Amino acid sequence: MIFGFILLMIAIIFTAQSVKIVPQQHAWVIERLGKYTRTLTPGLSILMPFMERVAYRHELKEVPMDIPPQVCITRDNTQLTVDGILYYQITDAMRASYGSSNYKLAITQLAQTTLRSVIGKLELDKTFEERDIINSQVVQAVDEAAANWGVKVLRYEIKDLTPPDAIVHAMQQQITAEREKRALIAASEGRRQEQINIATGEREAAIARSEGEKQASINNAQGQAAAILAVAQANAEAIERLASAINQPGGHAAVQMKVAEKAVNAYSSVADKATTTLIVPSNMNEVSALIGSAMKMVQANTVHPSGHNP
Repeated sequence: MIFGFILLMIAIIFTAQSVKIVPQQHAWVIERLGKYTRTLTPGLSILMPFMERVAYRHELKEVPMDIPPQVCITRDNTQLTVDGILYYQITDAMRASYGSSNYKLAITQLAQTTLRSVIGKLELDKTFEERDIINSQVVQAVDEAAANWGVKVLRYEIKDLTPPDAIVHAMQQQITAEREKRALIAASEGRRQEQINIATGEREAAIARSEGEKQASINNAQGQAAAILAVAQANAEAIERLASAINQPGGHAAVQMKVAEKAVNAYSSVADKATTTLIVPSNMNEVSALIGSAMKMVQANTVHPSGHNP
């Protein structure tokens, strides 16, 4: 009974030592009598009990690793506190086991020294603008060295760049001054555009007023010309009708009576004025002669319908 129990325990120990199940995305390094033999891939594997053992277990997934904050000096002698995060992946389990005593520490130290070197070549303002360049240079430098450790550095990201408080205050003042400058420029551009718009409006208004005055002058001239023409046409028609009326029977007698009436009214208006001295012809026949002379002038300018003076 005891012997059977001992055999059962030996079988369990033998099985535990010989049968290994490797999880997915893992790699186990096997040593035989202290010497590297092979690397187990995911799945079931059999080892030689008491002669082979699992020396190292590695995870093949992508691993994020924090890089501790450190003080870096820029090209213009400004201190920056920089921290970041590095992503790596084990690609060769054997080299990761024997290439370095502590590949994580080696990667961390190399990333920090490379970061200090890269930032030391840049000025303060450039460090904020060229983060992608800094990240790529750190990845390139660390990846070249980590290849001997069976590690692939995938990417590096700067989490924070912290300058001293005095520098932060100066940068804030600079940003405020730049914004005020842009505001003043925008305001001056607005005033300039406003003055241009006002001048343009006044010019267009002056042009419109001059065009209006021009058109008004043209309209007035045309109206005056039309009025003069109308008056002339009316006078012509009146003269024509008067001449026609004179040539009618009894027209000459009417003209004589009208002329006599005008003469009498003229003498009457002159006589009504107190300061006027009236000289009356001694012979009233001379008045008749005056009327007769006027009638002759009318007859001389009157054309008979037959074409002869009456």
